[in-house]
Amino acid sequence: MTQTVLLYSDDPQVRERMRLAIGPRPAADLPVEFVESATYDETVRLVDEFDVDLLVLDGEATPAGGLGIARQIKDEIDDCPPACVVIARAADRWLAAYARVDATLVHPLDPVQTAQTVSTLLRQRADGLPVNR
Repeated sequence: MTQTVLLYSDDPQVRERMRLAIGPRPAADLPVEFVESATYDETVRLVDEFDVDLLVLDGEATPAGGLGIARQIKDEIDDCPPACVVIARAADRWLAAYARVDATLVHPLDPVQTAQTVSTLLRQRADGLPVNR
């Protein structure tokens, strides 16, 4: 079954790099489709309207960063999909922990690490495992 991954960044080039790093199949048994958003409001609307399986959020986006969006969505949505935030500095992982994200990746994205992280999160969601709350 195809999984839906929401890509959020105010920068279309960053969304394209996310899409390329994840690929159409992050694992042989995990085909994905993408929905994209460039604003906070659009992200919330897509999460409400679509059956999103994973959020991949740009932690460097402006004016709403991926960490803030992750935290708010985790606070407001009961069955929140897992969130992976792409950050610029590994040292920012403490902020990601505060935002209760499920995983972090660091710019520039490594396709192998990205695919492994996305695959793990999608499998956990499919198996009904709890996400960070």
